[in-house]
Amino acid sequence: MRHLPISLDLRGKTVIVAGGGEAALAKLRLLLKTEARIVVFADDALPEMERCAAEGRMRLYRRPVAAADLVGATLVYAAGTDPSEQDRVVDLGRAAGALCNAVDSRESSDFLTPALVDRDPVTVAIATEGSAPVLARRIKADLEATLDGDLGPLARIAEEFRPQAARLPRGMPRRRFWSRF
Repeated sequence: MRHLPISLDLRGKTVIVAGGGEAALAKLRLLLKTEARIVVFADDALPEMERCAAEGRMRLYRRPVAAADLVGATLVYAAGTDPSEQDRVVDLGRAAGALCNAVDSRESSDFLTPALVDRDPVTVAIATEGSAPVLARRIKADLEATLDGDLGPLARIAEEFRPQAARLPRGMPRRRFWSRF
């Protein structure tokens, strides 16, 4: 395993998306589910991006990203269509200390974004290390059809019982408590 699947807390963190096409939009849709501060740089932004910016859900700049734009960024998605521009964005992002993802270029990426099944707060990530994205999408579709839509509300109910469980001794007593849930 080359990549470690983790969940990042993006509350209040800056995430940059460089690109205005479908690949950038796919990343934007995912990021909009988080509490990140999202900044998109796109010469030609899709209408959905324009709407999100107008609604205040993210900031949109209609120009290429510059080094100064990346200061303080946590993540950078290079999601354009020009490979040399993607390389430039990744280089700038790394120089600023951000982790970078070059869409469709796992070798140029510090991290990969898995396919996700979202039953907030339950999230299932399907990753293939970039080897077979089509397979990941297929597995995602199968899981979407299998996992109950009530899984998220069930997890929220379980969260309400965490203080009770925390009062139990660690180990088997807590496991028994949760297995009865």
